Amino acid sequence: MSVVLRHAPPPTVEVPLARPQLPAAAYEDRMDRLYAAAACDWVVVYGDREHAANLAFCCGFDPRFEEALLLLGPAGRRTLVVGNEGLGYTPLAGAALEIALAQSLSLMGQARDTTPDLARVLAVAGIAAGARVGVVGWKYYEAAEIDDPTQPAFVPAFVLYALRRVIGSGGTLHDLTRLLMHPVSGLKSHNTAAQIAQSEWGAARSAAAVLRIVAGARPGMHEYETASLMEYAGEPLICHAMLASGSGPVIGLRSPTARVLQHGDGITTAIGYWGGLCCRAGLLRETPEPVFHEQYVVPYFRTLAAWWSQLRIGMSGGDIDALVRTTLADAPFKPALNPGHLIALDEWTHTPIRPGSNENLASGMILQCDIIPAPMPDGWVLNCEDSVALADASLRADIAAGYPQLWQRIEARRNWMHAALGISLADEVLPLSVAPAGLAPYWLMPDLRCAIET
Repeated sequence: MSVVLRHAPPPTVEVPLARPQLPAAAYEDRMDRLYAAAACDWVVVYGDREHAANLAFCCGFDPRFEEALLLLGPAGRRTLVVGNEGLGYTPLAGAALEIALAQSLSLMGQARDTTPDLARVLAVAGIAAGARVGVVGWKYYEAAEIDDPTQPAFVPAFVLYALRRVIGSGGTLHDLTRLLMHPVSGLKSHNTAAQIAQSEWGAARSAAAVLRIVAGARPGMHEYETASLMEYAGEPLICHAMLASGSGPVIGLRSPTARVLQHGDGITTAIGYWGGLCCRAGLLRETPEPVFHEQYVVPYFRTLAAWWSQLRIGMSGGDIDALVRTTLADAPFKPALNPGHLIALDEWTHTPIRPGSNENLASGMILQCDIIPAPMPDGWVLNCEDSVALADASLRADIAAGYPQLWQRIEARRNWMHAALGISLADEVLPLSVAPAGLAPYWLMPDLRCAIET
């Protein structure tokens, strides 16, 4: 099979405006399942502005300025502990919760004259001496990284200190983060039709923003002006918006600057909203660069097409990793990181896609196709990242019945990938982006995309 450039405008599919909402029962079920799996007296879920995903997944509350704690206890106790500013934000939580104020979670200089002692707040909520407490942080240690991975790690010390004061020497703390974040068994690794609908909102809107940048970038514009083409409307972000250009090393993670775009620059941008992220990178040219095209674009897109066309429920993460590395065996680059990962309210939750992984992909997983080529010569950059869900026949039926407009968008994207890009997908592969796998390597020809021709 050969890789060609073909005129392939994005499919004419609407971008969702309203983010679908989860019912309170969905959050209640998540909290109940987490508590049941924990086998502890209490479960404490930590969150802050940069690490809101696990807390928001459980109860629909995402801290904006302060830390917050969700306490799950016996007899269905559900208490959300917040600081001064979080108190007025709690009505937006997704389920009914008891609310407790702990002013030590507030920003410096704010009032601390009502409930300044976090340990006291935890005790009043019901956590007692001798309790067995499971703690959920924002990631967890694997066994090879630390002597005792059962101990809570990625949670601020002040939270663990307060908990130890309350439970005393007879109590115990246990890291339960993997109950949410494990790539196969974690609660966040398996999504319902409603959650897939939420993720599609973020994936489609972020992709539309990225495609506006690709279509509008021109030499002479500065990076700030170029980034403004995204038309940001206040959507909650899962990472900083990224845009970088240059004739030297192009560092894809950086934010835009006042640098003026030059003809021939390497240029990259990535935007992620709750549930999905899109990235595109290429050259600011209106004609192909021969060496770049043959040595980088062709093997990269061939690998991208193989990733999408071979994706299956039941496929091991190790097999996907091997597929990518084998297809790139003769290329002058390799994937910089894992060629795919799980995504949710956090941009990178975990990934079964690792060398030698026997962890299998399952229905309900939402993945990023994330093949980052490296190393790249100065001034050259290339990337095409999109979000995709896996759904068995039962889950596909739930989506089609509960979200018919979403199902129409998914079918339109699948048809477009086949007709325009020459990529055929398994039935269970549901693309969530606007133009999935739509790589336009030359941004001054934004609708000229790579395609497979057999």
